[in-house]
Amino acid sequence: MTPLIIVTLALVWQFVLVGYTFTLAGHAADEAVRAGTAAPPGERQGACQEAGLRNLGDAWRGNATVQCTTGGGLVTADVSLRVPVLFPGTIDFPFTVHGHAGAVEEEDGD
Repeated sequence: MTPLIIVTLALVWQFVLVGYTFTLAGHAADEAVRAGTAAPPGERQGACQEAGLRNLGDAWRGNATVQCTTGGGLVTADVSLRVPVLFPGTIDFPFTVHGHAGAVEEEDGD
C-alpha cells in the first residue's frame, strides 16, 4: 500500500507544478505587458523582458522566453515556461506552457 501512496503523492505534486507553471506564465505575461505599455517604443522589448522575468523563480527563469509585440495600438506579451519534473531546478518536461497578455498602448500626452 505504501508504494501506491507514494506514487499518488508524486502525481499530485506534479499536477501542482503544472498548475503553478500556468499561473507563473500568466502572471509574467501580465507584468511584461504592463511594463511594455509604459516604456517608449525603442525600449519596450527590454522593459517587457525584464518585468516578465523579474518574479520568476530560478527553476523557471532559466528556459523562459518573453516576447513583446506592438500593433494596432496594442502591446502584447507572450511568455513561455518549461514545466519542471517533481523537483524544480533539476529537469524539465519537453513541453512549454504559454502565457499571453495584451494591453492598449499608452500615448504620450504632449
